[in-house]
Amino acid sequence: MTQYYWLIKSICRIQRPMQGLTHPTGSCMKDQVQYVGRLLVIFDGRCGLCNRVVRWLIARDRRDRLRFVPAESEKGAALLVRHGLSATELSQNTILVIQDQDSAAEKRLLRSDAVVALLKELPAPWPAVGALLAWVPRPVRELGYRLVARWRYSLWGRLESCPIPTGEERKWFL
Repeated sequence: MTQYYWLIKSICRIQRPMQGLTHPTGSCMKDQVQYVGRLLVIFDGRCGLCNRVVRWLIARDRRDRLRFVPAESEKGAALLVRHGLSATELSQNTILVIQDQDSAAEKRLLRSDAVVALLKELPAPWPAVGALLAWVPRPVRELGYRLVARWRYSLWGRLESCPIPTGEERKWFL
């Protein structure tokens, strides 16, 4: 068993520089466990609506399935580059959700597809809402998403800087 532990640990050290991500504890093993079966949400940290939605999701994430990182952070920027996006693209009109990060099944979800995936991870009745939303044709969902994205700063404001999570919320943030 210890052979495998050291093998995995050495592989993590090799992969770490390519990913450009570090965990505050410096432990790659914790990083791998932290992402297994979870959705990683990269959001516009200066958007009032986005911050309210993140806090709403945290309040309902009873199964501990979500993790968050603001796009303006170093980790968020590295993940955006890895998935072919920039922080300006994200702040203009989208949310990025990464499913099964750092695995062969890693999947990138944008805009309304990301919203559907997030709703499906929450307790009832939200998975049903996500399933109903998934039945709506994607062009219609995208239109609705883009309208909200276009008016979000006007309606919910733009923050000067990313808010600092409270002590209870920190476990959900990278």
